[in-house]
Amino acid sequence: MYQEEKLKELSSKFQIYGHFLHAEPCKIGHINETYTVTYNQGGTNVRYVHQKLNVSVFKDPDAVMENIMRITTHIRSKLESQNVDDVTRKALIVVPTRNNEPYYKNHHQECWRAFVFIEDAETFEAALYPKQAYQAGKAFGTFQSLLSDLPGKRLNETIPDFHNTRKRFTTLQSAIQEDRFNRAKSAEKEIEFALKHEPIVDVLLKAHSNGKIPERITHNDTKFNNVMLDIKTGEQMCVVDLDTVMPGLVLYDFGDMVRTTTSPTLEDELDLSKVKMRMPMFQSLARGYIEATQSFLTKAEKSFLAFSGKLITFTIGIRFLTDYLMGDIYFRVHRPNHNLDRCRTQFKLVESIEEQEDKMQKFVDSI
Repeated sequence: MYQEEKLKELSSKFQIYGHFLHAEPCKIGHINETYTVTYNQGGTNVRYVHQKLNVSVFKDPDAVMENIMRITTHIRSKLESQNVDDVTRKALIVVPTRNNEPYYKNHHQECWRAFVFIEDAETFEAALYPKQAYQAGKAFGTFQSLLSDLPGKRLNETIPDFHNTRKRFTTLQSAIQEDRFNRAKSAEKEIEFALKHEPIVDVLLKAHSNGKIPERITHNDTKFNNVMLDIKTGEQMCVVDLDTVMPGLVLYDFGDMVRTTTSPTLEDELDLSKVKMRMPMFQSLARGYIEATQSFLTKAEKSFLAFSGKLITFTIGIRFLTDYLMGDIYFRVHRPNHNLDRCRTQFKLVESIEEQEDKMQKFVDSI
């Protein structure tokens, strides 16, 4: 099996006491290389996760792991203080190295880390039912709520300006102007759509700079497949993929949930007639989120929830369009025009949200 010898060697570097049995690739996210590894511990098979951090995306592993250690320790201690059952399935647990470090760096300069495997839980690429959308909203809302009183200094920014729509828009404008790969002609409609929507670009940035909405600790990658659901009950257990947890606006998290949870299609759907924002999914998502965040969510933040879905979907759309114009340098592509297809799907979803935005916000206000 690929990397098995390397993983076997890694097993002696972490505080995992048992005999290495086998490893298998685990599909969690697109950025890091992840494996589920089984050990025999005292006659019982126990699983852990070994993951290689992608240092070309996360250039400062120390900053990433410092954040993760602070986040996971805080969440776990809060759950324990609330006498919550099953804490080891509801809080991600980092397994330290034998030298008590949060990750291990080998002689190839690869950064590896280990987590306790969460048993009897599963993830889904897309929400299939409104009750799953409710669990997604509840999961990320609970995550934000648990971190709303994190003590100490500001978290490290692991990817600066990750959701800064103005900077993303400026990069798009440069890519259109340069048109290095002569692709602007084939994306005329999409470019026109993007430029026409410039008025929405600064809305949240201005609201934040004016002091209307506060900076908080946010996940920043709130795809539905980052929520672990209990196999038996379907209830949210734990939020994973914490590398992008950093200071941000809660609206970025909620907006990306709308983008990834309310449409029935994948983000590169070719049949655009299938792409739409489904109101029952949105209502369940919003209900779960607002219930979980009522202890800290302000009226001003709540007033932007429907808008945030449109803005973040638009932002991801212009990122795909920019990457297409720049020769597909960031997002992995699997077919010609893949990034343009992704862009079209996002922009179609933006249109669907625009048509229903008033109803969406009216529902939010009624909760």
